[in-house]
Amino acid sequence: MSTKTISTVEEFEELLTEHDQFLFLKNSLTCPISQAAYEEYQQFANNHDEFPTYHLHVQDSRPLSNHIAENFNIKHESPQALLFKDKTVTWNTSHWKITSDTLSKAISE
Repeated sequence: MSTKTISTVEEFEELLTEHDQFLFLKNSLTCPISQAAYEEYQQFANNHDEFPTYHLHVQDSRPLSNHIAENFNIKHESPQALLFKDKTVTWNTSHWKITSDTLSKAISE
């Protein structure tokens, strides 16, 4: 399963109904830390092609980024990785803590 860019609240809400769990990355297109996190996320996705992974680019999807922060009581950060299980955020991390290894550990807990 490859990663897919999600841009709208409606697309995101569909994910919540389609998947019991999925990994979601919020990243910036202009931040070098976000670029490093995105590369780690891509590596994770390539190594776990059975696990649903999605992302948004904050500059292109500010309303969705805000929606996630407000509706799941998660302080907005970028980059930020969120693990959703049963329509709830069960794990999240940000910045340099986003590595392929930390993402792998998060889905196996």
